Amino acid sequence: MTANELRSKYIKFFKLKGHIQIQGKSLLPDNDPTVLFTTAGMHPLVPYILGQEHPSGKKLVDYQKCIRTGDIDSVGDPNHLTFFEMLGNWSLGDYFKEGAIRMSWEFLTSPEWLGIPCEKIGVTVFAGDETVPRDEESAGVWRELGVPPERISYRPRADNWWGPAGTTGPCGPDSEMFYDFGKEPCGPDCAPGCSCGKWLEIWNDVFMQYNKKADGSYEPLARTCVDTGMGIERTVAVLNGEKSVYDADVFTPIIRVIERISGCSYGVNVEKDKSIRVIADHVRASTFILGDPKAVTPSNIGAGYVLRRLLRRAVRHGRRLGVESVLLAPVAQVVIEELRGPYPELEGNSAFIIEELNKEEKKFSETLHKGEKEFEKILPNLLKNPQRIMSGRLAFKLYDTYGFPIELTMELASEAGLTVNREEFDEAFRKHQELSRAQGGEVFKGGLIDHGETSAKYHTATHLLHKALRIVLGGHVAQKGSNITAERMRFDFSHDKPMTSEEIARVESIVNEQIKRDLLVTMEVMDLDAAKTSGAIALFGEKYDSQVKVYTIGDFSKEVCGGPHIERTGVLGKFHIQKEQSSSAGVRRIRAVLE
Repeated sequence: MTANELRSKYIKFFKLKGHIQIQGKSLLPDNDPTVLFTTAGMHPLVPYILGQEHPSGKKLVDYQKCIRTGDIDSVGDPNHLTFFEMLGNWSLGDYFKEGAIRMSWEFLTSPEWLGIPCEKIGVTVFAGDETVPRDEESAGVWRELGVPPERISYRPRADNWWGPAGTTGPCGPDSEMFYDFGKEPCGPDCAPGCSCGKWLEIWNDVFMQYNKKADGSYEPLARTCVDTGMGIERTVAVLNGEKSVYDADVFTPIIRVIERISGCSYGVNVEKDKSIRVIADHVRASTFILGDPKAVTPSNIGAGYVLRRLLRRAVRHGRRLGVESVLLAPVAQVVIEELRGPYPELEGNSAFIIEELNKEEKKFSETLHKGEKEFEKILPNLLKNPQRIMSGRLAFKLYDTYGFPIELTMELASEAGLTVNREEFDEAFRKHQELSRAQGGEVFKGGLIDHGETSAKYHTATHLLHKALRIVLGGHVAQKGSNITAERMRFDFSHDKPMTSEEIARVESIVNEQIKRDLLVTMEVMDLDAAKTSGAIALFGEKYDSQVKVYTIGDFSKEVCGGPHIERTGVLGKFHIQKEQSSSAGVRRIRAVLE
């Protein structure tokens, strides 16, 4: 089975079960200060899990592009990925545990769908702890479906509890489905969920029934929800009897072009295979980041830093394979060609993707040459150190003077049998780059999307700001992203030069005038074409569902939006722009507060 076939079967199955297909969202989430990227299918739907009504109803199905960066250093083994596709079906106050489990079982085992033999599937459920009871309800449903007790494993919170993504928010027990590869058990306690290699997780049903509060307590959600996730790459590999996700059909043409460029054959040498996998994953992930409607460019902070790290790691592994020619763009061209069907934004942004990859590869090739030469100079003295430790101060010098990333310094040191004093490096980094420190803290501080009154005020204010910018700067202005916390708002928009002080003052004045007018904020659900015909602004390049929410602010603003809003502008207070600066090429950024 191919990835395209699995994607189509999944959507078809859940449509037959009464679900409405919705569009996957951007890789760069709006209004969530806790993460840099969309890490799971549930991310864009958090407002609806928390109680908002979704314009498409209570039963939804989609496929979502995701990026997880916590395991970047593990990419290169047979199973870790940075970018992956997640299939998901959703219940927003409709069916719960029994309905979700029965549909999962039918899709997995029915000959009409995936046809996996029942005896090849094992499951896990939450074992319970001092705060939340054991999930006997899910276990009971699995037993009714014929799963024997020895294939139902009770696992602790670390294994079978999902969320919250930050320190607070929706969460709950989950029930995971595992494929049995038929290996002998590693011991008497080997059961679904064991990491010995006998079992591989292919699907996860998450039961959102609690809200974790700031004090650490759990309260039942006003309505229970189901969030499921099936990884396309992993499931396709299992269905085709492959031992690695990199053997799935989505990677075959990517690996083929890497073989052609490098002259190395995949599947022959363990270390070379690792480098080929790193290149395949990292270029695929980078292509999607750059091809996203809210694309970021390589930089030294935030999502741009992750992108730069992925690209530079790919280039370095290309060097390990002996690649001295251009690597990134030819691999990205294959990614675009193979995935432009389900993700047309890749083809639409192909010129930008290739341009950015070529610029970054050229820049890093120069950096790599200088940094590696400098490392080679200092290596003899490092090897004389009996403790075989490279000081963080020296590692920071490579970063500060030559732009050499700490991760690459650590890789080079490891290859030479050395370790790097990372704590010392981090301290030097914090002292030297206060801006990076501040923005990094802002990105990772606790709390899921806050849908309280303060955030609703800031979210409403972004509509006023957006319209004011279009009035002052011109109709070319389009929102490119936003980030809202309880203290301030950040708004990115398309514009090719800095705003003048007069333009900033005029924008402030227009926004504050609408606040003084105490305009009524209303919402209407309509189909997307009708919304556009009515004059509503929609984000350029964003994927929308067929039914959307349109928020109108008096006679001033009308936008397609799914976030929280207040009822009248008069409660916003005074709007003040603190800073206007560059975000990336052709994109400006405003930071503002409500006083």
